Amino acid sequence: MGNDILQLKPQEVWRLFYSLTRIPRPSGHEDAVREFIATFGKNLGLKTMVDRVGNVIIRKPATPGMENRKGVILQAHLDMVPQKNSGTEHDFYNDPIDIIVDGEWVCARGTTLGADNGIGVAAIMAVLESGPMRHGPLEALFTSNEESGMTGAFGLKPGLLQGKILMNLDSEQEGELSIGCAGGLDATMTFRYSEKPVPDGYIGFSIAVTGLKGGHSGVDIHRGRGNANKILNRLLYEGYTRHGMLLSAIHGGSLRNAIPREATAMVAVSARQAERFLEDTYRLAAKIKQEFSTADPDLEIVAVSVGVPDRVIEERVAVNLFNTLCACPNGVMRMSDEMEGLVETSNNLAVVKSGEGAMTVECLLRSSVDSAREELENMIRSIFQPAGAVCLFDGAYPGWKPNPGSPVLQSMTEIYTKMFGEAPEIRAVHAGLECGIIGATYPGLDMISFGPTILYPHSPDEKVSSTSVLRFRDFLVETLAQLPLAAQGSRLQ
Repeated sequence: MGNDILQLKPQEVWRLFYSLTRIPRPSGHEDAVREFIATFGKNLGLKTMVDRVGNVIIRKPATPGMENRKGVILQAHLDMVPQKNSGTEHDFYNDPIDIIVDGEWVCARGTTLGADNGIGVAAIMAVLESGPMRHGPLEALFTSNEESGMTGAFGLKPGLLQGKILMNLDSEQEGELSIGCAGGLDATMTFRYSEKPVPDGYIGFSIAVTGLKGGHSGVDIHRGRGNANKILNRLLYEGYTRHGMLLSAIHGGSLRNAIPREATAMVAVSARQAERFLEDTYRLAAKIKQEFSTADPDLEIVAVSVGVPDRVIEERVAVNLFNTLCACPNGVMRMSDEMEGLVETSNNLAVVKSGEGAMTVECLLRSSVDSAREELENMIRSIFQPAGAVCLFDGAYPGWKPNPGSPVLQSMTEIYTKMFGEAPEIRAVHAGLECGIIGATYPGLDMISFGPTILYPHSPDEKVSSTSVLRFRDFLVETLAQLPLAAQGSRLQ
């Protein structure tokens, strides 16, 4: 499939993106791709550095006659979200991505593609290696570990960057210019438990929720897709209240910023209740599947008899889990009053897992309004803490307040309209972008985010439009060629 992708235009971007797909780069495991990017810069003879948190910074001087333009920072992140379908054999730490070209769309076989943010990285690399392209002074900033903590952006020190304009290439709809984003907060709730022997006369069952679309917990949270953890808990809650079901183990979701697509539980039920337990489980499953027949038509819920588990979680703690997961908010909490169609506040009930005497629930809270995020934090704490969970809220990152009067926004709007005969849509996004963090460290940056069309990021259905990549590249090149003049004495060195 590599030869197919290499025939797409613009060939230089797809060639570099293909090289990135050969390098495993899940969040927190970016050493190989970091070395690849740094070597790439050095081989071009460009000033290249790696900072203490693993960000790569490469500087390229202005082309002749463009030295008096404002310095631009082109920014993208190195890591990708590792998600795969059940039954797909893929080791994200060692295997390259298996690419499929299907007409206009490029995707992967049963896994995330890594177009988020590999296309942005490849586009920056293409600018760095281009000889004839016109541009002012450039800095390429490749940040580390964006998807699981934004640690690269958080660790970026003042004084390293010299540019005045930041172009983040991590948006996912061509024809849109993003000028703001939501802030976020991680929530972790932990229940400690002891295990008990399975009572005599009990039968073991496995309950599995699969086939959901999932997606990005910021970009796709408003689409009404099923949350595997929520769906599984509905089955467990009824299994306990109707049939005295006992919980042995549970595991759902894997990443805070991905809507959970799959969840499983091991349970035990009295043999006398087993038949009615299965009937009621499938009756409820049919209702749930009907609820999501439009948003998630491939949802599957299967309950099967398995070996009796060795131990079960103490009933009191299991019941507290069922109750709190039932009460925990999930999805859109409020839409924005300022921008039509924009989610203001949401929660993703992302991960539920048990093991070694602890059950952990992980959420990602997002909001463009700090006070609304604080209220959501209080809501979640008031649900879990009285039930005996230890609650930890950390990893907060700031939002990016829109600036409709941005000079670079005005320039790029005019350029896009002239190039394509229609004005771009100006919007903010509910997802977290690194602009807010970088802008807090470098106040005064004129910031904007844009990119090609990427559908279903953070899920194995992720795909990118090759047509949009060409328009995105052409727009980037023309924008760099028409940047405004810098104020006297503000050139990049």
